[in-house]
Amino acid sequence: MTEFVSDVKTIPYSDDRIFDTLSNLSNIDRIKERIPRKQMKNLTYDKDSCSFSVDPLGQIRFEIVEREPNKSIKIVAAESPVPLLMWIQLAQASENKTCMKLTVHADLSPFVKPLISKPMQDALGNISTILAALPY
Repeated sequence: MTEFVSDVKTIPYSDDRIFDTLSNLSNIDRIKERIPRKQMKNLTYDKDSCSFSVDPLGQIRFEIVEREPNKSIKIVAAESPVPLLMWIQLAQASENKTCMKLTVHADLSPFVKPLISKPMQDALGNISTILAALPY
């Protein structure tokens, strides 16, 4: 497994507000206008999952598999050309200040790893920046 880790982001909200928002994928409504339509198509989502298609990879589906209130959310790629697991980790620093870090474990073959590593790290950085900027 190859591990990708985002920078730690500081968010000016309590961990319970952030967790309540991020642990319900229906809240994608709040950020869907920021998603590039050229890259991501046929977006559907509910509380526990989301799916979309990406050219040339095809259909991708993510599911929340574990929620630890105010601490972490684990998400797996149920349908994906690359098996992966993502954690959203939260740690409250003060009343209205929470630190967030994203970690992805991806099962990359030695052939694919050099091709995917930089785009995967960049995407993880972009996702963490978008999540940190949400008005929770």
